[in-house]
Amino acid sequence: MFDDIRPYRDDEVVAVLQRLINEQALQSSLASYIMPKFYRLFPTLSRWLMKASMKLRLKQFTTIDAIQLEVERYLHRLIKKSTDGFSFNGLIELDLTKPTLFISNHRDIALDPALINLALFKAGASTVEIAIGDNLLSKPWVSDVMRLNKSFIVKRNAKNKREMLNNSKDLSRYIHHTLTDNVHNVWIAQREGRAKDGIDKTNVALISMLLLNRDRQQPLSQYLAQLNIVPVSIAYQYDPCDCDKARELATIETTGQYQKQEGEDLKSITQGILGHKGQVHIEFGTPILGDYENSKEIATEIDRQIIANYKLYDSNIAADALVKEPTKNIPIPDYLSSRLAQLTQQQQRWLLAMYANPVSSKHNQTI
Repeated sequence: MFDDIRPYRDDEVVAVLQRLINEQALQSSLASYIMPKFYRLFPTLSRWLMKASMKLRLKQFTTIDAIQLEVERYLHRLIKKSTDGFSFNGLIELDLTKPTLFISNHRDIALDPALINLALFKAGASTVEIAIGDNLLSKPWVSDVMRLNKSFIVKRNAKNKREMLNNSKDLSRYIHHTLTDNVHNVWIAQREGRAKDGIDKTNVALISMLLLNRDRQQPLSQYLAQLNIVPVSIAYQYDPCDCDKARELATIETTGQYQKQEGEDLKSITQGILGHKGQVHIEFGTPILGDYENSKEIATEIDRQIIANYKLYDSNIAADALVKEPTKNIPIPDYLSSRLAQLTQQQQRWLLAMYANPVSSKHNQTI
């Protein structure tokens, strides 16, 4: 059941890993990243070396849990190298024995769910199954890697409205099945795509999708209790992809569109994982329970919690001040100043906006 979208199971791990070891495109991707100069000179030899290395290192993994444990170890090392500190709060107030649907704001393609998983792991709770759009899975080996890491596929490339509705129904059933039958936690972003402009707003259609599986006779409050939705706020002091996001937003502003280059999503994933992020904080909210009339009311409550719990950093405060009083002599963090120096005036405006908008959202919420 759900074989076309579900994560891989333990009995599939060895075969999938063998497929990845033999995947020439993956060998090339790893070699070009790990040994770029050598790869340019000796591509065939580089791929052979990568294949031998993968064969040696991956033979120890035979279960999904073993892969998860290795990912957790890697995240610990990554946090030491690419952040100035990682913190989280709010898990102690939650019943971690009950399967939960975590819905968060979305800043980074890979790290948002990975860091939520790390927080859950540190708290002794089960990690999440991760919703990932099929637009990021253009290559079969990328899909294999993601599904080994407890990701399930969100089909977005529907040919017509009927297919879109059927895909949404299947996804709704799968998420409910995962929570109630498989008793696993789930993560999904509050909207499709990263909030490149720093404005965190839940797509009401996402909530409507989650409710498609509800029997019309079942009270909404009862179904919400089964989903056990917990909003999550993820805040990065600095975004390693901020300049790229600013250039994209400026291009859309000027031309009305933006065409992604080949491999751009993979580049963003790599840059987001390895780039400097300053401090990172995750705040877990409280379950959305009780009487709600519709999807819009539920989305509004998710937004309220995400914005209220979002941690503001000096990058946010400085950017907000610069947006409001651009002629005033305002102290700018060195990192932010160096990023602005790489951009045109139009792109600078967008970069400042993405850091300043969380401040404005908090302010508007308290008015």
